[in-house]
Amino acid sequence: MVQQVPSFYRRRVGDALVTVVSDGVLPFDLGVFANIAPEEVNACLADAFRRMPMQASLNCFVIERDWHTALVDTGGGGMAPSCGKLMENLRAAGYTPEAIDTVLITHLHPDHVGGAADAAGQAAFPNAILQVHQADIDFWVHSDMRERVPEPARVFFDMARAGVAAYAQAGRLKPFTGGEVFPGVQAVPLPGHTPGHSGYELVGDDETLLIWGDVFHVPEVQTRHPEATLGPFDVDQAQAAATRAAVLKRAVEEKLLVAGMHLHFPAFSHVVAHETGYGLLPEMWQPAL
Repeated sequence: MVQQVPSFYRRRVGDALVTVVSDGVLPFDLGVFANIAPEEVNACLADAFRRMPMQASLNCFVIERDWHTALVDTGGGGMAPSCGKLMENLRAAGYTPEAIDTVLITHLHPDHVGGAADAAGQAAFPNAILQVHQADIDFWVHSDMRERVPEPARVFFDMARAGVAAYAQAGRLKPFTGGEVFPGVQAVPLPGHTPGHSGYELVGDDETLLIWGDVFHVPEVQTRHPEATLGPFDVDQAQAAATRAAVLKRAVEEKLLVAGMHLHFPAFSHVVAHETGYGLLPEMWQPAL
């Protein structure tokens, strides 16, 4: 297999430097979709020339501002051979794990928190405070839900707890319920996919960037069908669909720059409205800042 060059891409938003860093890709089982017919899923993907079996991008973001450096999500770690590339690509982009002083987690699913701890259970970012919405900690860490789900689903709780524990035991866990979580960055509640699923909003001089976590998993399908949910992976499917509809409407009305963990790398896009749904316009590649 021929490897591509290291996968990172930089963009300025006001006085902040934002770098998207790829953690790799994840195989995606189309059978998890709910509220949409399988033939319609296949039609959306065929119209977009998507190859099968399908893979979803897995992105993380570095935000540098006011002499601080935040990492948004930590990728999947060792959850699959096709991901876990974050550290390699961070170093290629010029960042060491020690340089990260804040880790912002959109939600505690394995492909977002799996890289927070190393194989020994220690914090992979030894100088960072880990911030995540309190509702996600309550659900994935402190509730009895792990014992109430089928055995194969318990790994979700185990990986969430391992990631959180690595920072809690060092006194560097900082739950939030809203507000500013990093200089110039506001937490945006986007519940449904998980109880505390959050986006992160950065306001520049003439544009606003919303890193929206898992509002989309498969853009080709969910732009045309925002009602399409992820069955077992959306904790509250109705809320997830309502949140997606509201975010898409806001993105169009306010002309937001958006980025997401499963939008195609390098992820920066705008949302446009169509008669039959929405569309994503990937931003043109900028060769220099």
